[in-house]
Amino acid sequence: MKQLVQLRYGTQQIPFSFPEKAAIFTIREPAQKVSQAKFSNSLKEAIGSASLDFSRPSLVVADKTRLCEYAKYLPVLIRTLEEAGADSRSTTVYIAYGTHPRQSDEECRQAYGDAYGKLRFIHHDCGEGKSFVRLGETSRGIPVLFRRDIMESSCLITFGAISHHYFAGYGGGRKLVFPGLGFKDVIYRNHGLFLDAKRRTLSPGCRPGLLDGNPLAEDLAEYEAFRPADLAIHGILDSSGRVCELRPGRGTAHFRAACAIHGEYCEIGSAAHYDVVFASCGGYPKDINFIQSHKAIHNAARFVQDGGRLVMLAQCLDGIGSETFLPWFEMGGWQAAFDRLSTHYEGNGGTALSMMSKLERIQIFMATELDDSLARAIGFKRITIETAQQMARNLHGSPAVIPNASLLVKVGQTSQ
Repeated sequence: MKQLVQLRYGTQQIPFSFPEKAAIFTIREPAQKVSQAKFSNSLKEAIGSASLDFSRPSLVVADKTRLCEYAKYLPVLIRTLEEAGADSRSTTVYIAYGTHPRQSDEECRQAYGDAYGKLRFIHHDCGEGKSFVRLGETSRGIPVLFRRDIMESSCLITFGAISHHYFAGYGGGRKLVFPGLGFKDVIYRNHGLFLDAKRRTLSPGCRPGLLDGNPLAEDLAEYEAFRPADLAIHGILDSSGRVCELRPGRGTAHFRAACAIHGEYCEIGSAAHYDVVFASCGGYPKDINFIQSHKAIHNAARFVQDGGRLVMLAQCLDGIGSETFLPWFEMGGWQAAFDRLSTHYEGNGGTALSMMSKLERIQIFMATELDDSLARAIGFKRITIETAQQMARNLHGSPAVIPNASLLVKVGQTSQ
């Protein structure tokens, strides 16, 4: 008997045939609990329980790599804020790029709908040092810099989806403000906590689903305390990127509660290791580029035993996703890259080290639009969709399949 599974590749659904013995790991899909009317009512309740000044509100949203059905729900938020006394002409929307590249106007219209043409949008540039004011530093010595205009706004609102992050524990929430609206040098300082310089390894506490004991996540919590959001809207998504819940509120407990809900659907506490694992990032935009796809590679690799094989579907139409990633593979290996990065963290160095660590432990095959030269530079084997399908039909050993590897997280295990 064969098991037929559809794996996403960009916007396509690719049919695969797996042996009956293959273990298939899927997330538990959340129930649809939100509508535009329910969202409006929950917003009114959250606004009514707080004393907020809507004279000059600042709204922070994610970029195209972390969408939250903005075209559908931004108009509800704006309308509800107007009913509470806000003037849309004085509302500023900030796109939290972090170190990601700026989107085109067309990409923004697709991401944010009609709101992009009606409201004032600011494309955050992490390199504009004059845009920031310093408020202090965290206990780990990370400078705390916030955008000057954010500090001058009357009310700070964040709106984005909760997700796992492979070294920060969880994404969304407070990460929209920092590193989303952060200064590049400070972002790199925080990301540098991913490295344990004394042990010369990646920090074992920096892993998905972990906030306590995660030095990078703990630093983010300290950073947030200097200027927490006055209203935070956390989205819970299903595997297709549809919003199932929108939870308005504020504070650390509210953020942690949203992370726990996301974790209930996407975390698995224990699972065997397998000789070969087939995995999809979950399609667009989760496989929009290699940097985004790496999160799924990281999650899926945790199911592969040492010396095993990982077969990934990751289209990567936007290429690598960063000019700062590939140079780390030209430094002579993991040790040389670690030495450089531990003294001067920059770019996507942590992602590069993480990928190198996985490639030392397992073989990685990838069906992708990236060309062979990029595959060779990074160290994985590029294959076609047809080759991947053939490999699936002729599996030996213990196989597993993960249709949404960007979402399914194996917790309770150190990083690979």
